[in-house]
Amino acid sequence: MPGFERVALLGRLEAAWQRSDLIFDLLDPKALLVRPIALRQPFIFYVGHLAAFAWNQVIGGLLARASTHAELDQLFARGIDPVGVDAWKPEHAQQWPEYSDVLRYRDRVRLAIRRSFDDVEALVGSDVLAANGRVYQLVIEHELMHHETLLYMVQQLDRTLRRHPPRLPEPRFGGGATQGQVGIAGGRVVLGESFEQVPFGWDNEFPCIETEVDGFRMDRTAVRNGEWLEFLESGGYLRRELWDAEAWAWRERVGHTHPAFWSRDGERWMYHTLFDSFPLEEVADWPVYVSWAEADAYARWARAELPTEAEFHRAAEASGVAWGDSSRGNFDFTNWAPTPVGAYGGDGALDLVGNGWEWTRSRFRPFPGFTAWARTYPGYSADFFDDQHYVMLGASWATDRALVRRRFRNWFQPHYPYVFAKFRCVRR
Repeated sequence: MPGFERVALLGRLEAAWQRSDLIFDLLDPKALLVRPIALRQPFIFYVGHLAAFAWNQVIGGLLARASTHAELDQLFARGIDPVGVDAWKPEHAQQWPEYSDVLRYRDRVRLAIRRSFDDVEALVGSDVLAANGRVYQLVIEHELMHHETLLYMVQQLDRTLRRHPPRLPEPRFGGGATQGQVGIAGGRVVLGESFEQVPFGWDNEFPCIETEVDGFRMDRTAVRNGEWLEFLESGGYLRRELWDAEAWAWRERVGHTHPAFWSRDGERWMYHTLFDSFPLEEVADWPVYVSWAEADAYARWARAELPTEAEFHRAAEASGVAWGDSSRGNFDFTNWAPTPVGAYGGDGALDLVGNGWEWTRSRFRPFPGFTAWARTYPGYSADFFDDQHYVMLGASWATDRALVRRRFRNWFQPHYPYVFAKFRCVRR
């Protein structure tokens, strides 16, 4: 029975760990117990969480070995979906271990993972988690997804608690593609994939299904900051008729009156990136990052709709999207910030992949025939099939290349404004 590409998998693990360490090094030590987003854990949790997840999947899960640090395995086992704010108790802030102890835990886990390959490979013929090294790929992609989560948390952190890394790419301004719409013919759309046809995928990516969509017209580019300013200045945040009941109640409750990455400086709007701030007019051609609820309100204002998941894929196919080619889009940390819309060129609808995840109006639901194939992580998707989450597709600048594939599905709640998520409208 053939094994798996252990050298390649170990290399990917080491690369993911290296980037995790780089991201945590962006923090002043005083930031470790800070929660810049109230619906997320403090940063120290994620240092331990990434290690605990790896242990609980590979060593404790697949290999079924007893832990020598069970308390930490449990403490760091699972984060918070933003809807579950009550799951986090403020008194936990006094219960976190010393950071040095968390780092020792992380290093012990990494060493155990490095030493586990022989034992996992011995199970290739009898366990779906071992076949193709799936359990390692699960750990790697989980780590990569958290890189993006951590970075939008860092972006909300007080600037005195962030460390600017050296040699970041210079931001790109101006030169966005012209506005307009493109016609997308109706036809057959393939969603998902057959489990047997690919070496790895998350459970919600399977199985392969086909559906039909009618023709539609789609915005050539994502909505830009400059266009969003028109919506804002027209009173878009104050017009009750543009928001559904839950979205309006959320907006009223939290006092949300502008995108999370904007702020007011006297008479001028400012736009904040991970480490810099710019007058809004300088980044007018960058895509606006907003919550689903805001995007939906804008679409109503524009007398349009957000696309469905199937329509997005139909448009991607019609536009010749090259999934995973970072020369064709702003992802995989090529730029540590947005770029002007359409900066990478192309035909049809531009930037469908890269420069920000794209909201759809499709609720996150399983494809017919769904199976939670990873017994060590049965709730990865199933816990969120609650009709309270919407599908996002594509990628942002902080999405690793490994996650940029046609069948990868991201999802978030409609009232969560911190994700690097853009949108565009469709009309029929």
